Amino acid sequence: MRTPPTTVFLDRDGTIIRDASYLARADEVELLPGAAKAIARLNNRDIPVIVVTNQSGIARGLFTVGDYLQTQARLDTLLAADGARIDATYYCPDHPDFSGPCDTRKPGTGLFERAVRERGLDMTSPAYIGDRWRDVEVYRKLGGTPVLISGSATPAEDTDTARRDRAIVVDSLAAAVDALLGVNSK
Repeated sequence: MRTPPTTVFLDRDGTIIRDASYLARADEVELLPGAAKAIARLNNRDIPVIVVTNQSGIARGLFTVGDYLQTQARLDTLLAADGARIDATYYCPDHPDFSGPCDTRKPGTGLFERAVRERGLDMTSPAYIGDRWRDVEVYRKLGGTPVLISGSATPAEDTDTARRDRAIVVDSLAAAVDALLGVNSK
């Protein structure tokens, strides 16, 4: 039986919500099926749920920090309606082509390390869930369990890399939480 994670780091777009490609409008936030219930299951086990997301649309001038904050508020509202919550959210507004290199853009560890410091997170057995390899490969530096949600927008090479690294590969956030909590999915 798998030891439950002590902290779960989630990507946002393509993991919790539909990836709308540079989401700028709060009214376009759409939860993926089963995402809120999956997060609520983690909440009910007192496992901190932390979102770490790249938001390069800010550096690209496609939307503002204010737009991003409105979409995040909408996500929080939708999750709350289903009894779920995100304990903290960290975002990187940068892109190396527009704002130069940084250590906060995934796969960098900067935002994860900041979350650990600010939130006092237990990193005994963290898990990282996302729909791109860059969302979860931080496990190589920080330890823990990588879980790749292999969806229609996930590049095949990301899925191949995840399988070579013996990451958990699933098709939804609900299946990811099942795998982490040792629940047999149907």
